[in-house]
Order: sequence, then C-alpha cells, then structure tokens
Amino acid sequence: MTITSPHLGSPSAWTDARLLYALEEVVEQELNRHLKVAKDWMPHEYVPWSDGRNFPGLFEDGEAWDKEQSKVTEIGRTALVVNLLTEDNLPSYHHEIATLFGRDGAWGTWVHRWTAEEGRHGIVMRDYLLASRAVDPDKLEQFRMSHMSEGFESDNGHSMLHSIAYVAFQELATRISHRNTGHQSGDPVCDRMLARIATDENLHMVFYRNLLKSAFELAPDLTMQAVRDVVVNFRMPGHGIPGFERAAAQMAIGEVYNLRIHHDDVLQPVLRFLKVMEIDGLGPEGRQAQEELGLFMGGLNDEATKFDEKLAARKARMAARAAR
Repeated sequence: MTITSPHLGSPSAWTDARLLYALEEVVEQELNRHLKVAKDWMPHEYVPWSDGRNFPGLFEDGEAWDKEQSKVTEIGRTALVVNLLTEDNLPSYHHEIATLFGRDGAWGTWVHRWTAEEGRHGIVMRDYLLASRAVDPDKLEQFRMSHMSEGFESDNGHSMLHSIAYVAFQELATRISHRNTGHQSGDPVCDRMLARIATDENLHMVFYRNLLKSAFELAPDLTMQAVRDVVVNFRMPGHGIPGFERAAAQMAIGEVYNLRIHHDDVLQPVLRFLKVMEIDGLGPEGRQAQEELGLFMGGLNDEATKFDEKLAARKARMAARAAR
C-alpha cells in the first residue's frame, strides 16, 4: 500500500484524505479489472418498442393507460416503480460520491464510469415501463418529481469508510432486488432486462467489496466499526420514495426483498467473503464492533425466521381459500 501506519487501528492514524490516498492504488487496480470484465450494452435493445403506442396528450389517437394492458404482475409493477425511482436519484448519488471520493485520478475515473453505467439502468427501465404500459405514466412522473425534489442525503456520508461499507452491501441488495423483481414480473422481456441490470450491479458490488477488503488490511478497527454501523442501520437508498413503507411490505410478502433475503443473500455473502468475524488483532473498539456485529446478525436471523413462519402461514391460508 502507499501508506503504512504503526497502529493501523488507531483513529488518529487515518483521516479520510489519507485513506483516499492510501486506497487509490487499489481503486486503480479494481477499475482496470472492472473495465476488462464489464460489457457495454445498448438499453434500446431490451425494450419492446413494438408494444408501444401513444398516450393521451398531444396525440389525438392516444390511448389512456389501464393496468390490464400490461403483462406485468401486481408485485412486479410495485417493485419496478420502487427500483426505477431509486435509480432516478442518480444525480444526487453522483454528487455524494464525487464530493466524497473526488473527481481526479483513479477515484474520479471510477466515479464517472459508475455514474455512466448506472445511467443506463434508469433509461432502459423507464423505456420498458412506458413501451410495455406496465405502469401509469402520469403517476410515475408525479412520483419521480416528488422523490427527486427531496434529493438524497446518505446516512453514511460522514465517513469514507462508512460510505464504502454501505455501497458494498447496497450494490448487492440492488442486484438482488432487480433480479427477484424480474423473476416475479411475469414477463420474460422484463426478466431479461433486469438480469442485464443485475449483472452491472454485481460488478459494482465486487468493486466496493474488494475495496472494503483492502480497507480492513489498512485500518481494521475503523473499518470494523464502519461495517458494524452500516449493517445495524442499513436502509435502501429509495427509502424516501412516496409510499415506500407500503411498497416495501408488499415486496417483502412478494419475496422480492425481505428480512430473509437481506440476511442470507446480501449481508452474509459480503461478511463471509471478507471473513469479518474471523479477523483478529483488533483493538478494543474493533473487537467491540465485531462482537456487536455478531450479536446483531444473530438477532436478525431470528427476526427473519419469524418472518418466514408468518409468510408460510399466509401462503397456507391463501392456498386453503383457493382450494374451497
């Protein structure tokens, strides 16, 4: 690494500026790896344009939207709107990471590349939704205006380690949400589109996860505390979307994203890859954070088990009603 310290876990040993400088070599390596494996793709190739037709407005032959026009399931529609509105806040996300990571060197190159790749996601999802008439276009635009007008302020912007830890988990969470939305959408075209987006999100997760691994090697105590804080207080970036809590509940029941998925498919894979619970040689604050993280994960698993039981009971009741 570029910088070493006699006591890597000491809060006084590292500032954000020093960590940014120390990690830039890793960022460059990860950026080069990413560019080798990432594949460019054309958003317009994933949109069923032949299904499209005019909406009312300037066109006299416009046809009003009706949900019966769409192939997408009800849960698919809900999740698609949440996922798209989350992607819509890209300008705010770019501002956050550009301010934190900078616009120069390897960090800046990554910030702009990431933003460009993420921009495709909003483009293709909106085009798909409108061409396939999967959602009410008027309500979608109203939601977009409301959500973007509020902007976005990260819960973790106070520390670059917190930000890196957050996006390592959040990118995987987004990948899982998109992939499961595709599975539950009822439309093979939608499923293929979201699978393509999910591939990007997975590569973004790998970038940040590997960066987080290097941060553990540099400043294990501080990084452990950041991971603990992020995991315990994790929220998806779309939590400010109008009606988010109700939509999140529907997505949980619809098995797009819920506690079990969050525990098993998002938190555990990253923690396991980083071997977070096996790291030794920590100082007092690092050990405390590690212990608290372990306790939290155990409690979250218990909560997820309770949710699983409730969901199974709900499915049984629905099956019984259907059989009458």
